[in-house]
Amino acid sequence: QLAESGGGLVQPGGSLTLTCTASGFTFDTYGMAWFRQVPGKQREAVSGISFSGGSKYYAASVKGRFTISRDNAKNTLYLQMNSLRPEDTAMYYCAADSEEYTTGWNKPTNEYGYWGQGTQVTVSS
Repeated sequence: QLAESGGGLVQPGGSLTLTCTASGFTFDTYGMAWFRQVPGKQREAVSGISFSGGSKYYAASVKGRFTISRDNAKNTLYLQMNSLRPEDTAMYYCAADSEEYTTGWNKPTNEYGYWGQGTQVTVSS
């Protein structure tokens, strides 16, 4: 299971840190990713991190503003979001790859085995 937290309302230019807590599987053997979705649009991959944390990936729209990290000892995934923009407004989801020992990135959504329930991020003045 995955459970996200940390979403909320923030002004443009502000920051938020999302947290995803994992349970029920061996977190440290799975690549992980953050996705976001707005109503009426497809779910969009935002960032991914390999099972070891050694490789990190970002969508062009968030590169330089968002930072993904993980603490395998705590079974926790993070997404630090800085310089937030109104277009970052979305429901944010964390996901675990369905295969072990991968990058957790650049895969169709149906190849992620676990999803959280989502946390809403709203960027507005």
